[in-house]
Amino acid sequence: MNARVFRDTYGVPHLQAGDPLALVYLQGINVARDRAWQIEFERRRYLGTSAAFLGPEAAAWDVFARQARLADTARRCFEALDDETREWITAYVDGVNHALPGGARRAPEFAETGLTLQEWEPWTPLGIWLAVHVLFAGFPSKLWRTHVARHLGDEALELFSSEGPHTSGSNGWLIPGSLTTSGQAIVAGDPHRYIESPGVYQQIQLTCPEYDVLGLAVPGIPGLAHFGHTGMVAWAITNAMADYQDLYAEQLRRTGSGVEALGPEGWTACAVHTEVVEVSGADPIEVDVIETDRGPIISDGISLRYPPRVTSRLGFEVLPKLLRATTVDDVDAAFEQWVEPVNVVLAADTAGGLLHRTAGMVPRRHESNRLRVVPAWEAEHQWDGWHDPMPRATVDGPAVMANARELAAPLGVEFATPHRSRRIRELLASRPTWSVGEMPDIHTDTFLGSAGSILDLLPGLENLSEQAVALRTELLGWDRRMDAASTTASSYAALRKALVSRLTDHFTMLEDAHCAEVFTPWMDTLTHVSFALENLIATDLLPDVNVGWLAREALEEVAARKARPPWGETHQLSPLHALRGPVFAPDEEPFDLGVSGDHHCVMSTSSLPGLTDVCIRGSAARYAFDLADRSASGWVVPLGASGVLGDPHHHDQLPLWQRGELAPVEGSLTREDDEDGAVRLPHPGTVPG
Repeated sequence: MNARVFRDTYGVPHLQAGDPLALVYLQGINVARDRAWQIEFERRRYLGTSAAFLGPEAAAWDVFARQARLADTARRCFEALDDETREWITAYVDGVNHALPGGARRAPEFAETGLTLQEWEPWTPLGIWLAVHVLFAGFPSKLWRTHVARHLGDEALELFSSEGPHTSGSNGWLIPGSLTTSGQAIVAGDPHRYIESPGVYQQIQLTCPEYDVLGLAVPGIPGLAHFGHTGMVAWAITNAMADYQDLYAEQLRRTGSGVEALGPEGWTACAVHTEVVEVSGADPIEVDVIETDRGPIISDGISLRYPPRVTSRLGFEVLPKLLRATTVDDVDAAFEQWVEPVNVVLAADTAGGLLHRTAGMVPRRHESNRLRVVPAWEAEHQWDGWHDPMPRATVDGPAVMANARELAAPLGVEFATPHRSRRIRELLASRPTWSVGEMPDIHTDTFLGSAGSILDLLPGLENLSEQAVALRTELLGWDRRMDAASTTASSYAALRKALVSRLTDHFTMLEDAHCAEVFTPWMDTLTHVSFALENLIATDLLPDVNVGWLAREALEEVAARKARPPWGETHQLSPLHALRGPVFAPDEEPFDLGVSGDHHCVMSTSSLPGLTDVCIRGSAARYAFDLADRSASGWVVPLGASGVLGDPHHHDQLPLWQRGELAPVEGSLTREDDEDGAVRLPHPGTVPG
């Protein structure tokens, strides 16, 4: 089978090659052409060299990447892989190196920044994976809890629990064949992340004589780590919200030969060296890289211990095994080797097999390690093996995963509130059977389950103005749907924002927390109040705060303003780009980016409730995998297949995504041979939405 690339109506690549190595090489070529800027930017982030072309704003991350030893950890993990997996990853990197110069010529960001290409090292995909996920488990929240306890006492450690709103979250559900119109299972959902431009997921199909798989790839990573359908088995994941990274307060001392750290066994030598972070437009930064027996120092004498650094494993052995899977047993066996991050997995196969499990590595250790920074010199805080077996469940009906305290409860501390998971179960129970074409009815549900925490405060409010009474009546009669066209949804959001602002005023003692610059977003009081609003309203730990009075003031404030516009007018999608690049090219006609939904809706489109309505998080993709007929499956991403501004497929899926519709996974295909022996396809143009 000659290497060929087909593209469908939306420019999604469908790759074919004669064997797995040729295919993964072609995948590397393809991602270098479609996403050159994105993958090279992520490479520079794991190396800690992004400030050299982005300037001072990127310096804090680069310092952290150097101190956390991301590049060295990636190399270690690559070297620890078996020969076959290393060869497979290397073939992908060879494909990237072959096509990256051509891809860079298409991407305007290279010329804008003056960034020049460097050859990728074989372990680069592992480094990119680390950079994307090292903060995924939220270890900086331990800095915040330690800060809160210092100022408010240990009893306040759980005060700002975001098991109210949370900064990460995804939906996934599995419907057994007994509850579908086809008699075969459906696996569907949507991962929630920051909406980036280019997107964090790339739709793709990978075909060779050994397998034929389609799914969502992470640009810069071979295979399909998170979401895939081989024709006989489909799998999907969500973040398990596990706690598997620890922070240690270290006592360090200089000696004539270097630096020592105090551990349970006494003073031991640290590994120490110096690196220099180059910063465009500013002086270079000299970085002391210090690593104790616990892990690398990443902030003010605090070390980070995380499984890939400890074990020299990331779990990349799993990736080629998933592509060959034909049953849920194959998927299950593959995920036994998974490490980072810890996920909840759903899978189903055409033989009726069903799977619901967690996957990854979670250390056993003292409970306080999971909550806060702990002293490095106390033996009780050392790791003591791994959580084994990892939790799993029998699937005897619809299975749902939405980051709530359910299957993964033994593995974590803070989970997402159960609003989304409850709502998905309610929706699934509302019909006797479902078809894959009906999955958008779940994806797009805008009912806001958390609204009651604020609305329940309103009936008891007294001495209200006429305008406030009218607003209260409107809000109490509201259907609680955060639809883009709803002005009441917009008024509710304004009330929430006003209440968050007033609650935040009671925590001025928590301002000005000291930590490394890269962690300051985790130390913002307004953000924490926003995310923990439900808990703060209900807690009895704030006897001096009259929440009812604050709600009255907030209601009066919103009522006194001019009428609010529809929710979608302020709840506008704003994809993140390293250069703050636009969604639309100069010669393109912009269209409205208003979106429905809110954080606790199944259609989760998140802003910072106390700060802005602008949508910065949401479904980084949506998928619906049909085990009866894979060609009937659907998917969509927020922008498009191409990462090149001005390309017809840069954002041609955006109208579908806004409406909650899915594109077919196997549409009309065309191809064209490329001059350098690989294949490139014509761009048939944007399909009208």
